[in-house]
Amino acid sequence: MISVDGLTVEFGGTTLFKDISFAINDKDRIALMGKNGAGKSTLLKIIAGIQTASRGKVSAPKDAVIAYLPQHLLTHDSRTVFEEAAQAFAHIFAMQHEIEALNAELASRTDYESAEYYEIIEKVSALSEKFYSIEEINYDAEVEKILLGLGFVREDFTRPTNEFSGGWRMRIELAKILLQKPDLLLLDEPTNHMDIESIQWFEDFLINSAKAVIVISHDRAFVDNITTRTIEVTMGRIYDYKVNYSSYLQLRKERREQQQKQFDEQQRFIADNQDFIDRFRGTYSKTNQVQSRVKMLEKLDIIEVDEEDTSALRLKFPPSPRSGSYPVILEGMTKRYDNHLVFANASFSIARGERVAFVGKNGEGKSTMVKSIMGEIDYKGKLALGHNTMIGYFAQNEASLLDEDNTVFQTIDDVAKGDIRTKIKDLLGAFMFGGDSWTKKVKVLSGGERTRLAMIKLLLEPVNLLILDEPTNHLDMKTKDILKAALQDYDGTLILVSHDRDFLDGLVSKVYEFGNKQVKEHLCDVTAFLEKKKMENLRELEAGGRKG
Repeated sequence: MISVDGLTVEFGGTTLFKDISFAINDKDRIALMGKNGAGKSTLLKIIAGIQTASRGKVSAPKDAVIAYLPQHLLTHDSRTVFEEAAQAFAHIFAMQHEIEALNAELASRTDYESAEYYEIIEKVSALSEKFYSIEEINYDAEVEKILLGLGFVREDFTRPTNEFSGGWRMRIELAKILLQKPDLLLLDEPTNHMDIESIQWFEDFLINSAKAVIVISHDRAFVDNITTRTIEVTMGRIYDYKVNYSSYLQLRKERREQQQKQFDEQQRFIADNQDFIDRFRGTYSKTNQVQSRVKMLEKLDIIEVDEEDTSALRLKFPPSPRSGSYPVILEGMTKRYDNHLVFANASFSIARGERVAFVGKNGEGKSTMVKSIMGEIDYKGKLALGHNTMIGYFAQNEASLLDEDNTVFQTIDDVAKGDIRTKIKDLLGAFMFGGDSWTKKVKVLSGGERTRLAMIKLLLEPVNLLILDEPTNHLDMKTKDILKAALQDYDGTLILVSHDRDFLDGLVSKVYEFGNKQVKEHLCDVTAFLEKKKMENLRELEAGGRKG
């Protein structure tokens, strides 16, 4: 058991949280919730031993392994994917090499009676006892199993890590962490760069193979599926619920309603007593009663109602100009990069007003298809855009394409045209960029703030085909809900590339699956598609196991 005792964090005259305590038990799968700035990531770093608290401590058994996966990281550039993942066992390999070196030294020495010889024997004995007590592991097989589960293919194993994007490097780091079989796994937004299949594998791993887990995540379906306990950080304290995220939301609502009721009753009680004090303050016969009530009010503990995040994004897409009946038509489309075939003979059409999802493993061609529709890359076959098709495009790396030296205001002012330029401040305000934020440089913005800023650009011109490639990365649950509601009201055609099942659910009615060098059309929503996939995977297992 790992315990958090009386943690307090203060900086710059502000108390982030005060005197919080809880225990983490084996098999606990905890969601750490709270609004941005409540202290969730700070708490995770303190438990990981990366940051220190102002007061209080974290206690763990001496041999406990606590592993931490931060939001942003870099792996070593000179190793292959397999070599980097195998670093999880570096300490064991180092122990083995040391035993071999000491045995070689013993074999070469002849001073059998010397103190140094006995010291080496004792050292070898202690190390050997420790080494052979470690459960026998087929290290290569373990590394392979984890890497395949996280979406890598065997051909990737020998590629240098510097050939991979940040998202894939994050998976390599996650593989290293999982291979250590930690007693406590601390995860900060682990699914941001995973495709649906990798997330499903990861969920299964956490539920069936992990010990204790604490996760910060804005992926509601992921959090709901894996967690059995929810700790909310709010107003400097915590509330601990022994339930998953959805149940916690209901209990939190009931708690706040109860607090509000108690607060209102207390305020009425205070008002009644204050009224009595004011009315009879100068009355000699009531002096004792007045003083008694004054003292009582001074000692009263005022009930606090937990804050609710009332900052609200007001998001509405402009009405769409009418397009032709089919904004996108593909016939026999094939895309290769040199000798690498991405997909072949893709044929489909998207009708006006349809909402579709592009899903599949990373690297199977979802973003490539989007870039083809945008005319950014070449291909073989036919791809036609319908009459009067006007595209609004949010790229996967849209937030990172912003000029870091521009201010928030400049970023929008540079692209706004016509009447909208007089309304930039209103638009920024609607996206939760208040007056103080206008002069902030883009470089100091959080991932969520950058994503919101990049999304404003989509609203500057009316479009009738909206293509969003992973728009929910770095958005908190509340902002995702607001974006989802705005997309449900959007009257144009929508193409969504996303791994966020909860976000896609109820938003799309057709799924295009990218995989095995082809694009398959599924005339159903994402929930039905995933159920279908689960059954297909089960049938593959029954027929002799999945490839890899």
